Amino acid sequence: MPIAKNLRPRHVLILLLLCALAACSDATRRAPPAPPVAPAPAPVAAPAPVTPPSPVPEVQPVLPQDLEAAFVAEAAKTYGLAPAEIESWLAQAKYRQSIVDAMSRPAESVKPWKDYRPIFLTDSRIQQGRAFYAQHRDELLKVQGETGVPAEIIVSIIGVETSYGRITGSYRVLDALYTLGFYYPSSGKPERVDYERMRGRFFRDQLAQAIVLAKENRFDLSTLKGSYAGAMGWGQFMPSSYRAFAKDGDGDGRRDLFNDLPDVFASIANYFVAHGWQKDLPPFVMAQADANAVAFIPENFESRFTLADLAARGYRPLDPAVPAQPVTLLTLEGSNGPEYWIGYRNFYVLTRYNRSPMYAMAVYQLSREIAAGESASAAP
Repeated sequence: MPIAKNLRPRHVLILLLLCALAACSDATRRAPPAPPVAPAPAPVAAPAPVTPPSPVPEVQPVLPQDLEAAFVAEAAKTYGLAPAEIESWLAQAKYRQSIVDAMSRPAESVKPWKDYRPIFLTDSRIQQGRAFYAQHRDELLKVQGETGVPAEIIVSIIGVETSYGRITGSYRVLDALYTLGFYYPSSGKPERVDYERMRGRFFRDQLAQAIVLAKENRFDLSTLKGSYAGAMGWGQFMPSSYRAFAKDGDGDGRRDLFNDLPDVFASIANYFVAHGWQKDLPPFVMAQADANAVAFIPENFESRFTLADLAARGYRPLDPAVPAQPVTLLTLEGSNGPEYWIGYRNFYVLTRYNRSPMYAMAVYQLSREIAAGESASAAP
């Protein structure tokens, strides 16, 4: 705006100051208000760390003093052990309810053959068995030549028992034998009382022999692991079988069934030889029943009949060209109905490793599958 000429300098200065003050006041009035400052959030406390609950220790039943004293006296007398040593191992042993539960329901006692067979005759177990055979062929054939026990039978035993060494057991052998020796499960059936008492005595003896075995082989019994029944190593030997039948297969002065495969192969074969394995004799051949066949279930697995005896009852081998040796008959519940098998002496020998006839059949059939793969790989 132009300034008037008749204004004095002092008036002009005052006028300019008043305009400046008015402009500042107007700018102050037009300035937008500053946004409100949000209050700082209150600090959030970090959650307290959650401590997982401690596992509840398993209740340990008190072993009756008279039972403990009787065991100590018997083990000391039978195996020459110091009573204090036996008592020390008993003090370290633990009762395991899971072992009692497992012993109460073994698969072969509750499953028919049609359900039992698929547990062991799987594609993976067959293929792994063939690969295992191929990997250890030379050592296996060496043992076969020395003993007459087929290499595929040895491999099949290892496959059925431990999946070729991958599953050798997670229970302390000490705990397993202690639990079954002093707390063998009771079925509550009067007709089984004597049997269950006998089994308890068996496992108490195995406990005593495990103590001896550890001393003989410089094992630490507190660290030995095995099955819920106390069987050990690749071939799952019980302590008494380990002491009686284990072999030093590679001449290193030790009988190591946990880590030394030549010892494992030689020991399994030796077990069968000691129980009467017959070279070149099959455990089984397939049979068929005549339309008028009489139901026949032998009282045990011993081969006490002739082929003519079975034929008279209506059971004949599918292939007539079979060994004319003493036989027995095994009937299984297959997926397509009854299966009939003629069993030779070596069937009985297989049941010395495990008393179940279905176990023996699983070992035999798996061995045939393994051998079939070996034959195919050897074909030109």
